[in-house]
Formats: sequence, structure tokens, C-alpha cells
Amino acid sequence: MSSTAVRSRIRSNDLIHPIVAGLISVIVNYGGTFILVFQAAKVAGLSPELTASWVWSVSIGVGVTGLLLSWVTRVPIITAWSTPAAAFLVVALGSTPYAEAVGAYMISAAAFVLLGLSGCFEKLIRLIPQGVAAGLLAGILLQFGIGAFGGMSLDPLLVGLLIAAYMLFKRFSARYAVVGILGLGLAFLLVQGRVDMSGLALQFAAPVFTRPEFSVNALLSVALPLFLITLTGQYMPGMLVLRNDGFNTSANPIVTLTGLGSLLMAPFGSHAFNIAAITAAICTGKEAHEVPSKRWIAGIAAGVFYILVGVFGVTLAAVFMAFPATFITTLAGLALLGTIGGSLASAMAEGKTRDAALITFLAAAANINLLGVGGAFWGLVIGLLAYGVLNGRLPIRLPRR
Repeated sequence: MSSTAVRSRIRSNDLIHPIVAGLISVIVNYGGTFILVFQAAKVAGLSPELTASWVWSVSIGVGVTGLLLSWVTRVPIITAWSTPAAAFLVVALGSTPYAEAVGAYMISAAAFVLLGLSGCFEKLIRLIPQGVAAGLLAGILLQFGIGAFGGMSLDPLLVGLLIAAYMLFKRFSARYAVVGILGLGLAFLLVQGRVDMSGLALQFAAPVFTRPEFSVNALLSVALPLFLITLTGQYMPGMLVLRNDGFNTSANPIVTLTGLGSLLMAPFGSHAFNIAAITAAICTGKEAHEVPSKRWIAGIAAGVFYILVGVFGVTLAAVFMAFPATFITTLAGLALLGTIGGSLASAMAEGKTRDAALITFLAAAANINLLGVGGAFWGLVIGLLAYGVLNGRLPIRLPRR
């Protein structure tokens, strides 16, 4: 084989794994949680045009911000819509006029811009001990790892095939494990006729501008909860995902740019987008590429796929949502096994923080929900309290560089 052919093969290998990782993260996002957006739109009584505009604005916004951040920083920065915020809106939009909700989206987004410019969030992130951060990430992702095997009772043939194929790929060609199960799973579903593409017709989405209205009620009942839920449920674990995989990119430009993007897209229906957590872990770990410096390509790929979905509106989102739930959960869980294992190893590595990390892991895995705030936040709070009690102090000093 000539040297030119060898270099070409190396370049293709550098591309295929992060691109597939980006594609899987997009499939998991749309197939797993995007139904919440449609549920919220139904509760709000939105027309098909306004619903399509929501899909367009959040997909384009997520795609462009993730692509730009990954390109500039050369780090796999995956952005996504705020899933806990979408779940919150399923309830909130039932009692809030849509124009006032759009105004609340803008207020929340502006607050994130100010937070990013202030630099406070970056300082907070760097105070968290590595063991506690790793335990938190492992706890957040544990349910996805369990989900990879939990579908066996519902769809034993599909799930069993994917698990067996994953183990065989890991044994004989570990680099192609995730790529292999994606291709094999899609082929299996098509052969079984479980993904109906016959009615697929690509249609361009058209953004619809909604003039925002502002009210004290929407500020307190939508904007404030939206900000807090997105901050604690998305930005905090999302930044810890990057830290856990060795990427020390500053949080300031990420929070600022995603906040600015949310602000610009809010009048077209986008509720909030931010750095991703769970789907980001698919792109930041070894499964995306053995060499960390190559993983940023996954961020570019995910951004491109999000933009494509946005351009074609509800159509492609509906395709991803048509995949069986067991396929999505098994695919996500298997793709995250490496990250879960690495996080657990990191959490347990240092004796000084091992107990606090274990407590953090279990608290996060319990997915506590109090006062409308999700499990990631409470897992972190409990973990930091455990660290303080067990070590006689809280991590109040910034780590030395």
C-alpha cells in the first residue's frame, strides 16, 4: 500500500468515528426527549406553523452555536435544547400566553449572557473537586447504562443483538464498536419494517416571528424557573462532562454564546439551548476518537446534523422519533459505557475524595427532585456537603494551575 493511500485511510479513520458520534448524539437527542417540545406546543395550542418554527429555531440555534464553539476552540462542544426546561414548559405553557412566554425566554437568555460575561460560573465550576465531579457524571449517566440492558425484557431480539454485537466489536475491533451497532441496528430495523420511510417528504421549515410581550407573571413563573432549571440541569453537568474528559475550556464563552443564540432565536419559538450533558458525553470520550485532539470533529458533525434537521423542520425530527424507544435507549447506553466506566474509575481513584465521590454518585443516580430542581443539582450539593464534612472543609480555593 502506498504512503498516499495510508495517509488517506488515516484521515478517513480520523473522520468517521467522531462524525458517527455526532450523529448518534443527535439521534439520541431527537429520539429521546424531543417529544417534550411537541407536548409543550400542544399544551400551548400552537399552530403547526408555530410548532415548525419552534423546531427550526431550536435546531438551527443549537447547530450553529455548537459548530462555532467546536470550530473556534477545537473542543467537542455539543449544544442542545434544555430538556428539563422543555418538561417544565409542558406545564407552564398551559397557563401563560405564548407571547408572554416568548418574552420570558428572552429574559432568561439575557441573564445567561450576563452570567457568561461576568465570569462567575467559570469560577464556580473550577471549585468542584475532580472526584466529586466524576462521581456526579457517573451518577447522571448510570440510568442510561442501565437502560441499555433494561430494554431486554421489552424487545429481547433487538436489544440482545445490539449488546452481543457491541461485545464482539469491542473484542475484535473496539474502535468500530459504536459505528458497528448503529449500522447493524438500523439495518435490522429496516429489514423488520419497523422504520417506515414511505411517507417521508422533505419540506423546508419557515420561521414565524412572534412579538414578545413582558409581564411580571411570566417573569416569575416562566423566566426565573427556566433560568434556574437550565443552569442547574444543563450547564453545570455539561461543563463537568468536558472537565471529566480532560477539556478545560472556559465556561464563559460557552454560556455567553449559547445565551446570545437563545436570545436571538426566542422570538421564533426557541425556549433555551445550552451546552449538552448526556449527549455530549457520547462525543467527548474515547468512543468518539482515541485521540482527544480529534474529537472536536464530533462537535462540527453534530452541528451540521442539527442544522439539516432545522432546515427540514418537523420532518427529520419525526424520523428520529420514529425509531423504537428500545433502540434509542440501548444505543445511548452502549455508546456511554466507556464514559461511565472512566468516570467511576476517576471517582474512586483518590482515597481522599473516594467516599465523597461515592456519595455523589449514589445521590445523582437517585435522581432526587425537590422544589422543581432535578437530580444533577441535588447530587452535586450532597456531594459537596459530604466532601466538606469528610475532609473538614469545603473546596473554597481555586485549584493551582
